[in-house]
Amino acid sequence: MLSISSAKQAIVIIRKSIDTAQLDLKEFFWVLLLSNANRLIAIAEVGKGTTQSVVVNTKEIFQLALKTNASAIILCHNHPSGLLKASDKDIQQTKKLQKMAKILEITVLDHLIITSESFLSFAEEGIL
Repeated sequence: MLSISSAKQAIVIIRKSIDTAQLDLKEFFWVLLLSNANRLIAIAEVGKGTTQSVVVNTKEIFQLALKTNASAIILCHNHPSGLLKASDKDIQQTKKLQKMAKILEITVLDHLIITSESFLSFAEEGIL
């Protein structure tokens, strides 16, 4: 089981687990489920959208977290446009998920935006 200690490490794991050829085609949303020691339990795709957006099934994220007994999660989605900037919608969605996670005693460690070339970490940017 892999332990995740940085955004860069999470991105490497995500890129190994997904079809990176799809990153420039449409938006996807994934959740990394982690143990109390930040060991990777699972990665799940929880949304598949269009070239401009993805609908996130909030209930599914927390169902998976509860079923796997995850103590922490890392959120991740891609921007097919290649823009590494968090939109207002991205920030609002993250804050909503953080509030829900707190009630369930689950920590949202980061929200990552990935493109075919690079990534942005909400935690490193001070957004989270």
